[in-house]
Amino acid sequence: MDYRDSETDAEPRGFVEPGQVQTLAASTTAAVKVVIVGGFGVGKTTLVGALSEIRPLTTEETMTQAGVGVDDVAGVERKTSTTVAMDFGRISLNEQLVLYLFGTPGQERFWFLWNGLFDGALGAVVLVDTRRLEVSFDVIGRLEERGVPFVVAVNAFPQAPVHPVAELRASLDLPDSVPIVDCDARDRGSCRDVLLTLMRYLHTLAASPEQS
Repeated sequence: MDYRDSETDAEPRGFVEPGQVQTLAASTTAAVKVVIVGGFGVGKTTLVGALSEIRPLTTEETMTQAGVGVDDVAGVERKTSTTVAMDFGRISLNEQLVLYLFGTPGQERFWFLWNGLFDGALGAVVLVDTRRLEVSFDVIGRLEERGVPFVVAVNAFPQAPVHPVAELRASLDLPDSVPIVDCDARDRGSCRDVLLTLMRYLHTLAASPEQS
């Protein structure tokens, strides 16, 4: 599925290489917010880091024995750290406007933190791993309950099964209007295209409120 077009493919004026900028421009007058959500170990921290123009703020902590039997690590047994509060990054869209990225914790025991992270958000990106689609079901359900518009980005993990979009849509029980795109959370250009897809989707919803 290709959501690109000639009018929106250009990078924002302030979209610089990750980590190059630390201070906020004095000319900045407004900010918008997007939340990156998904199950445990789907790549949210990686995506925020790939996009952020500042060194991202992360709350990664080493996983310990205390989480055994509490956190579902099936399929990601080699993962040794996890986000316990949020990831935070920033993109300057132009001289006046910045986009703030908030990555949510994946474990269900930390989901109570979502309440504050979603306040004032334009929308969300749901990052999924086709090896473990089931970890996305409750995430999507929570967004639908909150009425938060979102797009789905399928992260490209090695050896992950590739499914036709129609099958993914059926498995995730998504309406036809919700965009599903491929993504490599390590690649800045790929992550940028996901954000552009979300912005186009939000524009479509604003133009046709009955679709929201």
